[in-house]
Amino acid sequence: MKAIERITVTDIPAVMTITFPKGTVTNIRSRDSFGLSLCTEGQLTYSHKGKMYISDPTHVVILPKGESYTIKGEKTGVFPVINFQCDEALCDTIVSIPIKSVEPYLADFKKIKTLFLFEKKRLKIMSVFYNMLQGIAGEISNSYGILLPALKFLEENCFRSDLSITEIANKCNMSEVYFRKLFLAQMGTSPKQYILDIRIEKAKQLLSDGMLKVGAVAEKCGFTNQYHFSRIFRQKTGQTPTQYMKQNKVYEI
Repeated sequence: MKAIERITVTDIPAVMTITFPKGTVTNIRSRDSFGLSLCTEGQLTYSHKGKMYISDPTHVVILPKGESYTIKGEKTGVFPVINFQCDEALCDTIVSIPIKSVEPYLADFKKIKTLFLFEKKRLKIMSVFYNMLQGIAGEISNSYGILLPALKFLEENCFRSDLSITEIANKCNMSEVYFRKLFLAQMGTSPKQYILDIRIEKAKQLLSDGMLKVGAVAEKCGFTNQYHFSRIFRQKTGQTPTQYMKQNKVYEI
Protein backbone atom coordinates (compact mmCIF):
# COMPACT_ATOMS: atom_id res chain seq x y z
CA MET A 1 0.00 0.00 0.00
CA LYS A 2 1.19 3.48 -0.83
CA ALA A 3 1.95 5.70 2.16
CA ILE A 4 -1.36 7.26 3.21
CA GLU A 5 0.36 10.57 3.99
CA ARG A 6 1.21 10.97 0.30
CA ILE A 7 -2.17 10.45 -1.31
CA THR A 8 -4.41 13.19 -2.71
CA VAL A 9 -8.13 12.56 -2.26
CA THR A 10 -10.06 13.89 -5.26
CA ASP A 11 -13.62 12.98 -4.34
CA ILE A 12 -15.84 11.37 -1.70
CA PRO A 13 -18.83 9.99 -3.67
CA ALA A 14 -20.57 8.11 -0.84
CA VAL A 15 -20.81 8.02 2.95
CA MET A 16 -22.95 5.20 4.36
CA THR A 17 -23.59 2.91 7.31
CA ILE A 18 -24.12 -0.78 6.51
CA THR A 19 -25.67 -3.43 8.74
CA PHE A 20 -24.25 -6.86 7.92
CA PRO A 21 -26.01 -9.95 9.41
CA LYS A 22 -24.12 -12.99 10.65
CA GLY A 23 -23.77 -15.71 8.01
CA THR A 24 -24.36 -13.36 5.07
CA VAL A 25 -21.91 -13.74 2.17
CA THR A 26 -21.57 -11.00 -0.45
CA ASN A 27 -19.39 -10.90 -3.57
CA ILE A 28 -18.10 -7.49 -4.63
CA ARG A 29 -17.10 -7.18 -8.28
CA SER A 30 -14.69 -4.51 -9.55
CA ARG A 31 -15.18 -1.96 -6.77
CA ASP A 32 -15.60 1.48 -8.34
CA SER A 33 -13.78 3.46 -5.61
CA PHE A 34 -11.48 3.03 -2.66
CA GLY A 35 -13.21 2.54 0.67
CA LEU A 36 -12.49 3.19 4.31
CA SER A 37 -14.55 0.85 6.48
CA LEU A 38 -15.02 1.05 10.25
CA CYS A 39 -16.89 -1.25 12.63
CA THR A 40 -18.96 -0.20 15.63
CA GLU A 41 -19.86 -3.80 16.54
CA GLY A 42 -19.73 -7.27 14.99
CA GLN A 43 -17.13 -8.80 12.68
CA LEU A 44 -16.60 -9.36 8.96
CA THR A 45 -14.06 -11.47 7.11
CA TYR A 46 -12.88 -10.23 3.72
CA SER A 47 -11.37 -12.78 1.29
CA HIS A 48 -9.17 -11.40 -1.48
CA LYS A 49 -6.39 -12.92 -3.57
CA GLY A 50 -6.15 -16.00 -1.37
CA LYS A 51 -5.90 -14.04 1.89
CA MET A 52 -8.35 -13.17 4.65
CA TYR A 53 -8.74 -9.86 6.45
CA ILE A 54 -10.65 -8.97 9.61
CA SER A 55 -13.03 -6.07 10.12
CA ASP A 56 -14.07 -5.50 13.74
CA PRO A 57 -13.97 -2.61 16.25
CA THR A 58 -10.20 -3.06 16.63
CA HIS A 59 -9.44 -2.64 12.91
CA VAL A 60 -9.88 -0.07 10.14
CA VAL A 61 -10.12 -1.60 6.66
CA ILE A 62 -8.98 0.00 3.39
CA LEU A 63 -10.82 -1.45 0.37
CA PRO A 64 -9.09 -1.38 -3.04
CA LYS A 65 -10.57 0.22 -6.14
CA GLY A 66 -11.14 -2.05 -9.15
CA GLU A 67 -10.77 -5.28 -7.16
CA SER A 68 -13.23 -8.12 -6.51
CA TYR A 69 -13.53 -9.83 -3.14
CA THR A 70 -15.90 -11.71 -0.84
CA ILE A 71 -17.36 -10.51 2.46
CA LYS A 72 -18.68 -12.88 5.14
CA GLY A 73 -20.54 -11.80 8.27
CA GLU A 74 -18.93 -13.60 11.21
CA LYS A 75 -20.97 -11.63 13.76
CA THR A 76 -23.89 -9.31 13.03
CA GLY A 77 -22.60 -5.76 13.08
CA VAL A 78 -22.67 -2.17 11.90
CA PHE A 79 -20.02 -0.88 9.48
CA PRO A 80 -19.62 2.82 8.57
CA VAL A 81 -18.04 3.20 5.13
CA ILE A 82 -16.57 6.17 3.27
CA ASN A 83 -15.97 5.72 -0.47
CA PHE A 84 -13.26 7.93 -1.92
CA GLN A 85 -11.22 8.55 -5.06
CA CYS A 86 -7.49 9.31 -5.25
CA ASP A 87 -5.28 10.89 -7.88
CA GLU A 88 -3.37 7.58 -8.08
CA ALA A 89 -3.64 4.00 -6.82
CA LEU A 90 -3.54 3.66 -3.05
CA CYS A 91 -3.53 -0.14 -2.85
CA ASP A 92 -4.37 -3.21 -4.93
CA THR A 93 -5.37 -5.43 -2.03
CA ILE A 94 -7.44 -5.14 1.13
CA VAL A 95 -5.59 -3.69 4.11
CA SER A 96 -6.79 -4.36 7.67
CA ILE A 97 -5.14 -1.99 10.14
CA PRO A 98 -5.16 -2.57 13.93
CA ILE A 99 -6.24 0.54 15.88
CA LYS A 100 -6.13 1.52 19.55
CA SER A 101 -9.72 2.80 19.59
CA VAL A 102 -12.45 3.19 16.99
CA GLU A 103 -14.13 6.09 18.81
CA PRO A 104 -12.10 8.98 17.28
CA TYR A 105 -12.75 7.61 13.79
CA LEU A 106 -16.45 7.18 14.48
CA ALA A 107 -16.63 10.78 15.66
CA ASP A 108 -15.02 11.98 12.43
CA PHE A 109 -17.31 9.71 10.40
CA LYS A 110 -20.39 11.28 12.01
CA LYS A 111 -19.07 14.75 11.16
CA ILE A 112 -18.48 13.76 7.54
CA LYS A 113 -21.88 12.08 7.23
CA THR A 114 -23.64 15.20 8.56
CA LEU A 115 -21.67 17.48 6.24
CA PHE A 116 -22.25 15.15 3.31
CA LEU A 117 -26.01 14.82 3.82
CA PHE A 118 -26.98 18.32 4.86
CA GLU A 119 -24.33 20.91 4.11
CA LYS A 120 -22.36 19.64 1.10
CA LYS A 121 -19.33 21.63 2.23
CA ARG A 122 -16.56 19.89 0.33
CA LEU A 123 -13.59 21.59 2.01
CA LYS A 124 -14.86 20.74 5.49
CA ILE A 125 -15.53 17.15 4.43
CA MET A 126 -12.02 16.80 3.01
CA SER A 127 -10.49 18.36 6.11
CA VAL A 128 -12.16 15.88 8.46
CA PHE A 129 -11.36 12.95 6.15
CA TYR A 130 -7.68 13.90 5.98
CA ASN A 131 -7.70 13.99 9.78
CA MET A 132 -8.95 10.39 9.76
CA LEU A 133 -6.24 9.38 7.30
CA GLN A 134 -3.56 11.05 9.41
CA GLY A 135 -4.70 9.04 12.42
CA ILE A 136 -4.64 5.81 10.41
CA ALA A 137 -1.14 6.59 9.16
CA GLY A 138 -0.02 6.83 12.78
CA GLU A 139 -1.69 3.52 13.60
CA ILE A 140 0.12 1.82 10.72
CA SER A 141 3.45 3.19 11.87
CA ASN A 142 2.91 2.04 15.46
CA SER A 143 1.19 -1.31 14.88
CA TYR A 144 2.66 -2.76 11.72
CA GLY A 145 6.16 -1.51 12.25
CA ILE A 146 6.97 -4.23 14.74
CA LEU A 147 5.28 -7.06 12.83
CA LEU A 148 6.16 -5.91 9.33
CA PRO A 149 9.23 -8.18 8.92
CA ALA A 150 7.11 -11.20 9.87
CA LEU A 151 4.23 -10.24 7.56
CA LYS A 152 6.59 -9.71 4.64
CA PHE A 153 8.26 -13.05 5.37
CA LEU A 154 4.85 -14.77 5.43
CA GLU A 155 3.94 -13.32 2.03
CA GLU A 156 6.85 -15.22 0.50
CA ASN A 157 6.89 -18.36 2.67
CA CYS A 158 3.31 -19.05 3.77
CA PHE A 159 3.00 -22.20 1.66
CA ARG A 160 6.18 -23.87 2.94
CA SER A 161 5.33 -27.12 4.73
CA ASP A 162 8.30 -26.72 7.11
CA LEU A 163 7.35 -23.19 8.18
CA SER A 164 7.42 -22.69 11.95
CA ILE A 165 6.17 -19.92 14.25
CA THR A 166 9.62 -19.75 15.82
CA GLU A 167 11.18 -18.98 12.45
CA ILE A 168 8.61 -16.23 11.83
CA ALA A 169 9.11 -14.75 15.33
CA ASN A 170 12.86 -14.62 14.72
CA LYS A 171 12.25 -12.22 11.83
CA CYS A 172 10.99 -9.73 14.44
CA ASN A 173 13.79 -10.56 16.89
CA MET A 174 11.38 -11.70 19.60
CA SER A 175 10.51 -14.90 21.44
CA GLU A 176 7.82 -17.16 20.06
CA VAL A 177 5.63 -16.61 23.16
CA TYR A 178 5.76 -12.82 22.91
CA PHE A 179 5.31 -12.93 19.14
CA ARG A 180 2.14 -15.03 19.47
CA LYS A 181 0.66 -12.57 21.99
CA LEU A 182 1.55 -9.51 19.90
CA PHE A 183 0.33 -11.08 16.66
CA LEU A 184 -3.02 -11.98 18.23
CA ALA A 185 -3.42 -8.48 19.67
CA GLN A 186 -2.56 -6.71 16.41
CA MET A 187 -4.05 -9.06 13.81
CA GLY A 188 -7.06 -10.39 15.69
CA THR A 189 -6.08 -14.03 15.13
CA SER A 190 -3.23 -16.36 16.03
CA PRO A 191 -0.26 -16.85 13.68
CA LYS A 192 -1.31 -20.47 13.14
CA GLN A 193 -4.88 -19.57 12.18
CA TYR A 194 -3.67 -16.69 10.00
CA ILE A 195 -1.48 -19.10 8.03
CA LEU A 196 -4.20 -21.77 7.82
CA ASP A 197 -6.75 -19.24 6.56
CA ILE A 198 -4.41 -18.12 3.78
CA ARG A 199 -3.66 -21.71 2.82
CA ILE A 200 -7.33 -22.69 2.72
CA GLU A 201 -8.22 -19.70 0.54
CA LYS A 202 -5.43 -20.67 -1.86
CA ALA A 203 -6.69 -24.26 -1.83
CA LYS A 204 -10.19 -23.06 -2.75
CA GLN A 205 -8.77 -21.29 -5.78
CA LEU A 206 -6.80 -24.34 -6.92
CA LEU A 207 -9.74 -26.70 -6.36
CA SER A 208 -12.04 -24.40 -8.33
CA ASP A 209 -9.52 -24.35 -11.18
CA GLY A 210 -9.80 -28.15 -11.27
CA MET A 211 -6.33 -28.60 -12.77
CA LEU A 212 -4.77 -30.48 -9.83
CA LYS A 213 -5.74 -33.50 -7.78
CA VAL A 214 -6.45 -33.06 -4.08
CA GLY A 215 -3.05 -34.38 -3.04
CA ALA A 216 -1.24 -31.92 -5.29
CA VAL A 217 -3.36 -29.05 -3.96
CA ALA A 218 -2.46 -30.05 -0.41
CA GLU A 219 1.23 -30.04 -1.26
CA LYS A 220 1.12 -26.67 -3.04
CA CYS A 221 -0.69 -25.09 -0.07
CA GLY A 222 1.88 -26.23 2.48
CA PHE A 223 0.15 -29.23 4.08
CA THR A 224 2.34 -32.17 4.99
CA ASN A 225 -0.19 -34.77 3.82
CA GLN A 226 -3.55 -35.09 2.13
CA TYR A 227 -5.32 -36.41 5.25
CA HIS A 228 -4.32 -33.39 7.34
CA PHE A 229 -5.32 -31.03 4.52
CA SER A 230 -8.73 -32.68 4.09
CA ARG A 231 -9.43 -32.55 7.83
CA ILE A 232 -8.54 -28.84 8.12
CA PHE A 233 -10.38 -27.99 4.89
CA ARG A 234 -13.57 -29.64 6.16
CA GLN A 235 -13.27 -27.83 9.51
CA LYS A 236 -12.98 -24.48 7.73
CA THR A 237 -15.54 -24.96 4.95
CA GLY A 238 -17.90 -27.74 6.02
CA GLN A 239 -17.01 -29.69 2.86
CA THR A 240 -14.33 -32.13 1.80
CA PRO A 241 -11.91 -30.88 -0.87
CA THR A 242 -13.52 -33.25 -3.38
CA GLN A 243 -17.02 -31.96 -2.60
CA TYR A 244 -15.82 -28.37 -2.90
CA MET A 245 -14.15 -29.09 -6.23
CA LYS A 246 -17.28 -30.68 -7.69
CA GLN A 247 -19.50 -27.78 -6.61
CA ASN A 248 -17.14 -24.93 -7.53
CA LYS A 249 -15.13 -26.16 -10.50
CA VAL A 250 -14.89 -23.57 -13.24
CA TYR A 251 -15.52 -25.09 -16.65
CA GLU A 252 -14.13 -23.43 -19.75
CA ILE A 253 -16.35 -23.37 -22.83
